[in-house]
Amino acid sequence: MDSPPKTLWPVIVALVWVVITRRAFWGLMVGAFAGSVILCGGNPWQAYLELFSRHLAPSLHSSWKLGAILFTLILGGFGAVLNEGAGFQTLVHYFLRKGHDASRRLQAIATGLGIVCFFDGLANSMLVGRVCKDAAGKCGVSQVKLSYIADSTSSAVACVAFVSTWIAYQLSMIKEGFRLAGREVNPYLVFLKSVPFNFYCWFTLVMLFVSIFKRFNPGSMKTFENDAMKRASELRDVSLYSREGGAGMYTVFVPLMTLILLFFLGFYLIGSPRPLWPITSQKITAAFGSNAGPLVLVLSGLIASLVAVFLFPPHQEGRFFQGILAFKDGVHSLIGPVFILVAAWIIGSVLGSLKTAEYLSTLMSKIHATALVPAMIFVIGALISFSTGTSWGTMGILFPLAIPIAATACQAGAPAWQEDYLTLSVAAVFSGAVFGDHCSPFSDTTIISSISCGVEPHDHIRTQIPFALITAGVALVFGFLPAGLGLSPYVSFLMGALCLICLPSFFR
Repeated sequence: MDSPPKTLWPVIVALVWVVITRRAFWGLMVGAFAGSVILCGGNPWQAYLELFSRHLAPSLHSSWKLGAILFTLILGGFGAVLNEGAGFQTLVHYFLRKGHDASRRLQAIATGLGIVCFFDGLANSMLVGRVCKDAAGKCGVSQVKLSYIADSTSSAVACVAFVSTWIAYQLSMIKEGFRLAGREVNPYLVFLKSVPFNFYCWFTLVMLFVSIFKRFNPGSMKTFENDAMKRASELRDVSLYSREGGAGMYTVFVPLMTLILLFFLGFYLIGSPRPLWPITSQKITAAFGSNAGPLVLVLSGLIASLVAVFLFPPHQEGRFFQGILAFKDGVHSLIGPVFILVAAWIIGSVLGSLKTAEYLSTLMSKIHATALVPAMIFVIGALISFSTGTSWGTMGILFPLAIPIAATACQAGAPAWQEDYLTLSVAAVFSGAVFGDHCSPFSDTTIISSISCGVEPHDHIRTQIPFALITAGVALVFGFLPAGLGLSPYVSFLMGALCLICLPSFFR
């Protein structure tokens, strides 16, 4: 086994490079190259060649990984088509027409809009700000509160959504982590089982609803909200969006329902054992456990995108052509994240060859703190993501290390307990990665949320960090620590949710 400095060198180099340059792709590639140099005995040219021949080429023969690339690009285009249409504006106008307490109503509408736009974090951030910004001042909602809502419903929602621009990357990282741990799994089943354990994402949404309906605004957010309420005029009729030339809400809901229905139907029709009828729970489980995932993701994304393009706002001339252009722009916007995905595969392969995970697992086996490992993974992931501002980069660095470490820590337990423990560790990586994406000053989601709402990034970050720290503390104390001891994730969630609900009364 290599000495610790050599074994850990790629991780250290990658982290330092990402922190300094704020470029996840180059950080991962530089770290991978450093590891490849070690593997090649200090020969940089041979190391460069082996990055592609030994560490990249095998990934391109995997149907899961090729499907991940295609689906990520397709869904980026799908989100752009919905974003460029006017259906979401019509939706907001409809819900603002009637009712009282315009402030809470607008915040609830923005939250609902963010949840509906589950398919992409960045599209969510841009959409919520763009659609609701003009109405915020009239309704007595500060723009920093709106940017908090946009940010809280972006990555947190995309991370637990079963169809999103994240899912292909998440499945790829799960498969890579378990491969390095010497275990074969179906990544989609692992993802679905990890969703209840993704405490930071769920508590972020609970905190958001507590903030809206209990008017809980810790820190400087309270000052911004009080000022916005003072400036808001008395609201008699909230007719903030003209319906003239607007698109129908069907231009949003029909493509979304098409995507969801095709996803479930595709898995069952392609992956379920024959005969398809009668439908049983065993056949459904077998369908999601099959290798149909890549094909289903790509086909459902393509068909839903075609539906979205055909339904592109009918009031515009050449609407089909404009829909195609919007799709192209959406695909182009995700080329950068796809390169991060590929870089994560490369560094994961290099770390596997260096046996980095085995070294860390050996160290962890000497520490008799099995219950604390998921909580430690969450904290380390939160620190990495906050320092680097990249959730995908954090997953790429952490997954090849965290899953083998967790596999070593739980190897003495019963098989069923090991499965739950590894699922919890997967969720801990996701939660830690989302924390930084939620509040890091270097995160693209953080910056886009502030810009789309017309807020200085500094004001957005300083008003958002109190919410993020409270949520992370609750996720750690009521989520990952009890779950590491074997407590049901649903009991952990109820305890944490009650804590957040009671917080406003405590602070008063």
